[in-house]
Amino acid sequence: MRGRTLKQHVKEKMKDPKFRKAWQELDAEFSILEGVIKARRKAGLTQEELARRIGTKQPALSRLEKGGFEKVNIETLRKIANALNHELVVKFEPKKTHLTL
Repeated sequence: MRGRTLKQHVKEKMKDPKFRKAWQELDAEFSILEGVIKARRKAGLTQEELARRIGTKQPALSRLEKGGFEKVNIETLRKIANALNHELVVKFEPKKTHLTL
């Protein structure tokens, strides 16, 4: 794997249908993660400052930003959104179908 970028590695792994399915199932989590980090940085807040605003500790927020969504609930995401002057929007959308030729 030495000498390849992450993007190249993922592109190669996407040829495996099982990997591709698992990757696509994480799209929502990746989107939330990216949104939290971007909004926090745009607000000029550190993890410690945001954690204090939502009533938790910095290590918990760090775990969330690293993809630790297993125990995150809507209320926590709402607190984060409010602390960052954002609105939390949750919606259902049809799954994307990926055609392979």
